[in-house]
Amino acid sequence: MNRPAPVEISYENMHFLITHNPTNATLNKFTEELKKYGVTTLVRVCDATYDKAPAEKEGIHILDWPFNDEAPPPNQIVDDWLNLLKNKCSEESGCCVAVHCVAGLGREPVLVTLALTECGMKYEDAVQFITQKRRGAFNSKQLDTNGHCCVQ
Repeated sequence: MNRPAPVEISYENMHFLITHNPTNATLNKFTEELKKYGVTTLVRVCDATYDKAPAEKEGIHILDWPFNDEAPPPNQIVDDWLNLLKNKCSEESGCCVAVHCVAGLGREPVLVTLALTECGMKYEDAVQFITQKRRGAFNSKQLDTNGHCCVQ
């Protein structure tokens, strides 16, 4: 499968890395890529497809918060995501949080949109901001007919 390259999204004191999932065979290279961006926390929003122990040995904490593709995140995941960011940003200045599902499209941009809107960015601007960096980031079910994100 041809997958898009990781994309860094930065706004105010928040930094995100949107990426696809690795396999056990590509996990070492994936972990090195995360370390280049200063990632210490990775949120996996799809079913686990690789062993997280090697990445965790390298100091990258992996959180499993899967939710259905093409669906908005459940309220509990929204709360957990926003709490994670609040804590990470207050504890680690300039920290980068990575998030991935299967292809790096859909679920992760929705979570990053939530974070940007929580910081005061209008959701239309957040969707455009992310789409400029990652074309095709949202699928039609995640945007309504006016181009608004399903998590507004």
